[in-house]
Amino acid sequence: MRESSLNFLRELLNTPSPPGHEARGQRVWLNYVGPFADETFTDAYGNAVAILNKGGSPRVMFAGHADEIAMTVNFIDANGFIYVRKLGGIDPAITKAQRVTIHSRKGPVKGVVGNVAPHLSKDDSDRKPPKVHELFLDIGVKDRKEAEKLVRVGDPITLNDEFELLRNDLAVARAFDNRIGTFAVAETVRLLADSRGKLKPEIAAVSNIMEEVGLLGARQIAYALKPDLALVVDVTHATDYPTVNKQQHGEIELGNGPTLTHGACNHPEIVARLEDVARKAKISLQHESASATTGTDTDVIFWTRGGIPSALISLPNRYMHSPVEIVSLQDLEQIPELMAAFALSLKTDEQFKVKI
Repeated sequence: MRESSLNFLRELLNTPSPPGHEARGQRVWLNYVGPFADETFTDAYGNAVAILNKGGSPRVMFAGHADEIAMTVNFIDANGFIYVRKLGGIDPAITKAQRVTIHSRKGPVKGVVGNVAPHLSKDDSDRKPPKVHELFLDIGVKDRKEAEKLVRVGDPITLNDEFELLRNDLAVARAFDNRIGTFAVAETVRLLADSRGKLKPEIAAVSNIMEEVGLLGARQIAYALKPDLALVVDVTHATDYPTVNKQQHGEIELGNGPTLTHGACNHPEIVARLEDVARKAKISLQHESASATTGTDTDVIFWTRGGIPSALISLPNRYMHSPVEIVSLQDLEQIPELMAAFALSLKTDEQFKVKI
């Protein structure tokens, strides 16, 4: 991966962006994509958009969500210990004994998620995974009064794990889900910026908000932009590690390329075009199926207004919704290459309809 792109990815991943509090991450994204776009803007709730080849047709939306799973301050007890609510799919069992930052209005406040030592607990046969309301944070204060000088109910909380390179082109971070999506759409704009003369469609690259709490930002921005078609980028579960049932969850491996999803909201003609483009560009693809929904922003974009032809491109991700998500940077680089090639394949005013 080119050095400036890797630095952008690192900064994007390390910038906290809890649902409903994505502004800092959105600023990082806009600063990077701005020089390649014709214009950028944000809406009332912080969805960020970069436009390339304005006035072209069809209008294509490339979308990834900016938010990461997190927690929020819910209650402060008399001794200053802080109890939390979820913001998205936090797993309480792996959140214990983690270092955290509370993003207060007065600045970041460091703390830890408390963990009772096994010496003080019942024997292992009686221990059960905690519920989220049982988690408590210790920020090193004496009592509630001192805690309330630092934080208040509603302040978001993120884990402190940051981006690191491992080996064999693999990397680890807490928030690949789904800053890789916003990274990919920004990189697509960069790749297409040098091909303005050949580009027929208008590109609306979107870093949208609050996916982890209900696919909310995608509904807002898809309705406002009125795209003719959309490609969504998110992560998917890699199944190439112990204990994962491939018969149930499919066979998805790191290093074998991004995935295309078939069925449900994924428009068959767009999926077919992506397969054709990938074949010509010699981009390896993996395949997965959806029965009813995909669990991504594609589920709400495709039915917006009268229906927006849409498709989902995903990056295989080990250990999703944990502080140690692992992806292949080689797989990741292929996603903007695929989307750029798809955009360049489009003819003026081209439409996608199911053949009947």
